[in-house]
This record gives sequence, structure tokens and C-alpha cells, in this order.
Amino acid sequence: MTNRKDDHIKFALKYEAPYNSFDDMELIHSSLPDYDLDDIDLSTHFAGRDFDFPFYINAMTGGSEKGKAVNRKLAQVAQATGIIMVTGSYSAALKNDQDDSYPRQEEFPGLLLATNIGIDKPYKLGLQTVEEMKPIFLQVHVNLMQELLMPEGEREFKSWKSNLADYAKETPVPIILKEVGFGMDAKTIKKAYELGIKTVDISGRGGTSFAYIENKRGGDRSYLNEWGQTTLQSLLNAKDMVDKVEVLASGGVRNPLDMIKCLVLGAKAVGLSRTVLELVERYPVEKVIAIVNGWKDDLRLIMCALNCKTVEELQKVDYILYGRLRKAHTYRKSK
Repeated sequence: MTNRKDDHIKFALKYEAPYNSFDDMELIHSSLPDYDLDDIDLSTHFAGRDFDFPFYINAMTGGSEKGKAVNRKLAQVAQATGIIMVTGSYSAALKNDQDDSYPRQEEFPGLLLATNIGIDKPYKLGLQTVEEMKPIFLQVHVNLMQELLMPEGEREFKSWKSNLADYAKETPVPIILKEVGFGMDAKTIKKAYELGIKTVDISGRGGTSFAYIENKRGGDRSYLNEWGQTTLQSLLNAKDMVDKVEVLASGGVRNPLDMIKCLVLGAKAVGLSRTVLELVERYPVEKVIAIVNGWKDDLRLIMCALNCKTVEELQKVDYILYGRLRKAHTYRKSK
């Protein structure tokens, strides 16, 4: 019997989304910039602290030997490049105190390490996770459709809101409510805010599909493989909440241009999962480090071409929407 976490990695790498919302957005070029390239500042702020770069390695794996190998590579990349790494769900380690598949601060000094736990877990397990991992923040993930499609998945959900409120109130590190690729709607963000959550990762459709993964693991509901809202659709829907809640974006992000598009739509930072997973599976760690550092240069380049000195200024950039996105939203004028 294969390990469920290893199945996730295998099928995540195989899946090709039939539609990526980033291709339906075009940014308006600025021909006469006010800044030199060296003036461009990539720093951002969320979850109670400043970060040098507006992108991070998002939660992926753990709980198996394969997951351990992947996590070690991801940690090396994050440590060398100064970006955040979020581990996959810590649930496996909570069940097995011998689990060593998650990187630790003592093993990777200076690593900006965060971790992840499911919303079905009561907050005391979150406190244990924080004590053992010492993360800079804790993601609490919501994966309703995945649970519904898993034969071994949860079937009781009424406690999720009260669990989230407990996490917001009792956890000593910042909490980020995270979707897992189905997109977070505005009503969910509003409810999370009312429950005390200050930061959300909307994690939209377009990258890893856990509906597809669970159907490949033996399910027979392939018609749900494209369930949920895309990343950019979720960001557009969240626009009325960005002044109250810090919005992070992930799901189908492929390159620095996709990152910039998320930042233009109000995201404070952008998470990458499959894109980085493919890199560490394909190349030596040293080459992945060089690629990620190159992304920083590319972000500055694109920001200069948009006449934006800071990440915050990107929200003033005009853009054009095409296709599916345009049918739901029209061209937005500058603020």
C-alpha cells in the first residue's frame, strides 16, 4: 500500500491544469519610469513582520521518507535564498513522535520556517505543533472538497469554525487560514475575519488539484477535478476585504510575472508549491537556488517596467482582463 503523502507528490507532478487564470490578465506597460532598477524594493509585510521578498515556498509534504527528502531540498533552497518555507501538514508528526520528515530550525540555522495543520485538529494540537516546530507563523488549512472525496476523509465539519476561533485566540504565533487549491470566497474571508483571523491564503484553482489527486487515488468523481475558483478570480472577489485582511495568493503560480499579477490584485505575498517541487525534483539544489534568486531579479525588472518602486505601489497598476475573467469582471481604472 502506497503512502498517501507520496501519492500526493506523484499525482501533483502529473496533473496539468486545463486552464490557468493568469493567462487571462495583461498588465499595462509604463514607458517612462520614475525609478532606476536599483531603486526597486521587494520587501513586504504580513503575519506581524517584514519580509525581504514577496514570495515563499508553500506547504507541500511531510510524513514519509519521500516527503523528508523533498523537504530537505526545499529547506536548503529557502535557507540559501532567504525566503519562507512552509512545511506540509504536521499531522503526521502529531501521530508519530519518531517522524523526522520535517525540517527544524536547529538543522537549518536562519531558515524562515513556518508550518501547517488541518482545521479539523483542535487548537491544543496546534499549540503542540508550535512548541515542536517553532514556526514564524502557523497555517491552518481548509480542504473541504478533498476531505469529501477521500474515502478516509473527514465527515464532520461543524467544529471547524469554533476550532478556527480557538486558533486565532490561543495560538502564540500568527495564524494564516489557507485553502488548498479550491479558492477562498469572500464570504469565507469575512467569516474568518469575524473569528479573529487577520491573514488568509486564498490558494485558488489552477495549480495542484486535490480533487484530481484523490480521484487518481481511487475516486470516481473526475467531473469534480476542476472544482473551485481560480486564483485570480478569488483575488478579484476578495478585493473588498484587502483593507481589513492580509491576503496571500497561491495556486498555479508559475513564474515572476504570475507573482506580480497577484500583487497587483492586492496580495501581500505569493506562495509557490508545484513550481518549486518540479524544480527540486528535476535539478540539483544549487541550480534551484540560482533560479529562485533569479526570480528576485525578474520581479524587480517587471516592477520597473510597471513604474512601481514598492510592492504596495503595484496595486495602482492598470490591467486588462480577457476570457473567463473578463466575463466576470471589467477593466479597473487606477485608484
